[in-house]
Amino acid sequence: MPPKSKFNKANIIEAAFEIAKENGFSAITARSVAKRLGSSVAPIYVNFETIENLIETVVQHVFAISNELMAKQAGPNIFENIGKASIEFAREYPVLFRELIMQPNKYMESYETLEKTLLEAMAEDEVMRDWTRDEQKRLLFKMRVFQTGLSAMVANGHVPSWLNEKDVEELFMEIGEELLLVQKIKRGKKKQ
Repeated sequence: MPPKSKFNKANIIEAAFEIAKENGFSAITARSVAKRLGSSVAPIYVNFETIENLIETVVQHVFAISNELMAKQAGPNIFENIGKASIEFAREYPVLFRELIMQPNKYMESYETLEKTLLEAMAEDEVMRDWTRDEQKRLLFKMRVFQTGLSAMVANGHVPSWLNEKDVEELFMEIGEELLLVQKIKRGKKKQ
């Protein structure tokens, strides 16, 4: 009889991540992970008290991947980097994107938490330094609506065939610049 294979925590997390990547977090069960590993469920429960603990660990792994995608971006501002990272994440991990962004879940931070961080960055930007908080919030929300919508189209395979990956990124930047320009024009009209 061959010796039993031993699986460590990293093996279990990777197997669970692969399951989530293919079918979503709800597909992570002790049996599905054990089947993926070719083992019994025992190694899973030795390393994780509950399946929910394993799922939360996988979610943290996904966030680490998202942060890596963000760190790889080399754009001059946070909006460009977030947008490009979001599009890349949606392209590479469509099931996870849909589950985390397009469905209610307990894993994502509230919009307000993210908004606060981005508004702080906007307040330091030379172009927006003298804008009111409401003006910054409105622009940020418009950008987020477009970025989320475009990323959802990427994740769902709804991008027109005449747009390649580079075109999608260029479109994202173009719309961001146009939204900023429109906000500047509106601010100028208010001052008159």
